Amino acid sequence: MQIDWKITKKRGNHRPTLNYTITLEAFEKKLAIHAVNVQSRIPEIPSSHESFCLPGENERHCEWCPKGFHRIQVPYFKKGVSHEFIRLPFRESGEYPEVEASFKALRERYETQVRHAYGHSPFETQGSLGITRVTRKQVAAKVTADRLLGLFNPNGQNGRLQENDCTGGSFFIDKAAG
Repeated sequence: MQIDWKITKKRGNHRPTLNYTITLEAFEKKLAIHAVNVQSRIPEIPSSHESFCLPGENERHCEWCPKGFHRIQVPYFKKGVSHEFIRLPFRESGEYPEVEASFKALRERYETQVRHAYGHSPFETQGSLGITRVTRKQVAAKVTADRLLGLFNPNGQNGRLQENDCTGGSFFIDKAAG
């Protein structure tokens, strides 16, 4: 997984923006890992839709304390890449150490999942079943008997002789038997 980020701020009372891209490597996409996410240490700011913050307002107020933090996540494995944007709180110092710390936490959690998933080795199983020896013997005996009877009775009349079964000579037909 590759994480690239950039923080930019315009001159004046503008808030900085964090743009980041997370890209999975080909082997990671093949592992089909569920999208991992973490609660970052990047604070959510009030009125985040506004690109500016005036002195004494919102995060620039002396008593401001964040009410929540952004969640960041690894992209879905089928997509493999995500491009995200977060508006950061205005800071006089221009320092945002929580950005790198959050990405490190995400990487650590994701790599734990990668190591776990990679431990599930590929395999292939095959099988086949044939007729059992007992059944083969029973069927062979019946097939043999039917073939022998077929030699003596080519018309297949249940093993009983009929009037036209033989040529030449006379023979007795048991009319009561059949």
